[in-house]
Order: sequence, then structure tokens, then C-alpha cells
Amino acid sequence: MMSMFSRSENKVLALSFTGFTMAFAVWMMYGVMGIPIRGEFGLSDAQLAWLLAASALAGALPRGPIGLLTDKYGGRVVFTALLLIVVPGAFLLSYAQTYEQLVGLALWTGLTGNTFVVGIAWNSAWFPKERQGVALGFFGAGNVGASVTKLIAPPVIAFIPAGYIAGVVPSGWRFIPMLYAVMLVIMTLVLWTRAPTPDRKPAATRSFVEMHRPLRAMNAWRFSYYYNAVFGAYVALSLWLPKYYTDTFGVGLTTAALLTASFIFPASLLRPVGGWLSDRWGARRATNTFLLVMIATGIVVAIPGLIKSPYLFAGIVFIFGCGMGAGKASVYRYVYDFFPRDVGVVGGLVGQIGAFGGFILPPIWAYTLAATGIPETTWLVLLAIAVSCYAWQLIASRAERRSEAQGRLFAGSRKVSLKVEA
Repeated sequence: MMSMFSRSENKVLALSFTGFTMAFAVWMMYGVMGIPIRGEFGLSDAQLAWLLAASALAGALPRGPIGLLTDKYGGRVVFTALLLIVVPGAFLLSYAQTYEQLVGLALWTGLTGNTFVVGIAWNSAWFPKERQGVALGFFGAGNVGASVTKLIAPPVIAFIPAGYIAGVVPSGWRFIPMLYAVMLVIMTLVLWTRAPTPDRKPAATRSFVEMHRPLRAMNAWRFSYYYNAVFGAYVALSLWLPKYYTDTFGVGLTTAALLTASFIFPASLLRPVGGWLSDRWGARRATNTFLLVMIATGIVVAIPGLIKSPYLFAGIVFIFGCGMGAGKASVYRYVYDFFPRDVGVVGGLVGQIGAFGGFILPPIWAYTLAATGIPETTWLVLLAIAVSCYAWQLIASRAERRSEAQGRLFAGSRKVSLKVEA
């Protein structure tokens, strides 16, 4: 796939993908670490949910301004700065002693989630329209970084007992953020020295007021809501599923992490496929298809007590993740189709509101579970979101088709009038 791009495009795509993969691993590390943290600090389900939510919130709220800054100053500068800002927080997390410190550091390290909108705007500036879907899909597959912690954390926690190595380096779950701090430093050096220069800055000469004008369009907010279903819910599930598997099916942490990874892989790696299909079918048809996949599988897992096997359950959630992964790409293809000059600022809004679901959903699931005692309420909430997205999509699609038909009619009429004049 990389051979279809130029040398500079390849560099931007490879560096942004690698940096985003690493950043996403940091953002999602609380999903697995939350289990031993809950035991060590004696946290309730609600306290754990808010800890997960704090990380998700920090990776959501600043996306709008950060997307704008990327269009203004370029992806190389903003990406490097964002990774460097997080390094001290990851280091300090290894030495946290109170719940309040954990929440504060979750907010700090959660800033890595904003690298997504940086990469989207950066790649959009470098790639032509006909390759936007594939390029953005390939970059977005860096969501697979959520699986990195799921795969490395359980063995580290199991084989390196809690305490300190040589009295200095923390072990157990505390070793994970220390390791990530070192990896982030290395990534910033590689990114800064290897990224192509001069960078492309689509909004370098535009004022901040002018850059905000596209946010008045309803479609910017519609795409944001769609992204809440395909990405916000993905973030929330990546954090929540290890707990869901251990509490609902009684499996161990290692098994729960692997089953969660079986959801994360398709929900991440199918993003390039979703981008390719969006280029081929168009964003509207692709988005409709992916939402229907989520609705169909969501109905099955939302029925209380229907599925007893964690492996059968994981298989259905795998298909649910396929719809999510492809849908994330189709939504951003929509963004480019409607706002080709403003992918940074509009993409920032879409990512901001979409990722906000990763913040709000874990507490909602915790409280609905406490109120009903039914674990499947997690999926009922997701099903309601997906159905509402599909309903909005149907209404908007009719309006889009009417507009397209009127445009073709106008073009045809103009051709006839030109022939008559000739």
C-alpha cells in the first residue's frame, strides 16, 4: 500500500502511524492496569470508572484546538510537542500513592489521545483527495495501540512482582508507565528528525476566526455524533471490557486482556479497509453499512443471559468491532468530502465530541449496572446510540440525494442552454 504514495507522503504516514500507535497504548493503559490498581487502592467500580473516564476526557476535550493548531503550524511541531508534554506524567504515574494522584495523572497522560486529530490533519495536508480514505484509514489503524498494553501488561504484572527493582525502578503495573515514558522520548526524537521539511500548513495564512467558521455547519456536528458511536464507544470498550470479562464471565486478567484484544484488532486494523471502501462506495453508503453491522451484532449481545460462553461472546463482539473499525474511516471520509479545506478544525471537533463518549460511557455503564444488576445494559446503551445514528443518517441521506439530483438537473439545464446559445 505504501508504494502508491510519494516518499514524503510515506514518511508522514509511517511516522504518524507509529507515533499514534504508541500514544494510543499510553492512552489506553488504564484498561488493564485498572484491575491491579483497583485491588491495590481498594477502589469501587464507580471510582475505577471515573479513573478510566479521566484518561478518556483528557484525550477528547482539547482535540478541537489541537486540530486547529495543526492546520496552522504543521503536524511535525504539534505532534512532537504533544508527546513531550506527556513524558513527565507517565514517569510520575509509576510513583502515584493516592487515588487523587491517579486521577490527576490520568488526565495528564490522557493527553496522548489527542495525537489522533494531529495525525488526521497532518496526513490530510499531504495526501490528495483520491487517496484520502486509504491514507486516513491506514493512519487511524494506529488505534491498535490499545492492544499493546493488553498484550504486554498482564505478563509484566504477573512475572514482575510489585515493589521496586534495585530499590528505584518500580515493578508490577507501575513498570508499564515508566516503560512508556522512555518509548515516548525515543519517538519524539525520531519524529522530529525524520519528518519531511518544510511541513505543509494549510491554514498558515488564515485567521483563527476564519478557521472556526465551518463549525457552524450542522454536518460538522452530525459527523461528530457518528464518531461518538464508532470511536468514543471503542475507547470506552477498550477500557471497560477487561473488567466486563472478569466480572461477567469470571475469567482471569490475562484471558480478559486477550479477549479484549480480539475486539481491538478488528476495530483498529480494519480502518484502512473502511477507508478503501469509502473511497470506492462513497462515505454515505459505507457509513450506512457499518452502522447496520453494529446494530445487528449489538442486538445479540444486549439480550440478558443469552450468551454464556466468553469465547462466543468475544466472537460476536469481534464482528461488532469490524463495524466500528471500518466506520471510523468512513466518518472521516465524510469530513474530507464536506470540509476539504478545514479537516484540522472540523476533524478536531469530530474527534473531540466522538472521543467524549470514551469519557462519559464508563460511568454510565457503572451506574446502570449498579441500578439494574444486568451487565448487558452496557450493550443496550451502545445499541441505542447506534440506532439513533442510523436514523439521523437516513434522514440526512435523503436530503443529500435530493441536493445531488438538483445539482445534476441544474448542470443538465445549463448544458442545454449553452448549446442553444451556441
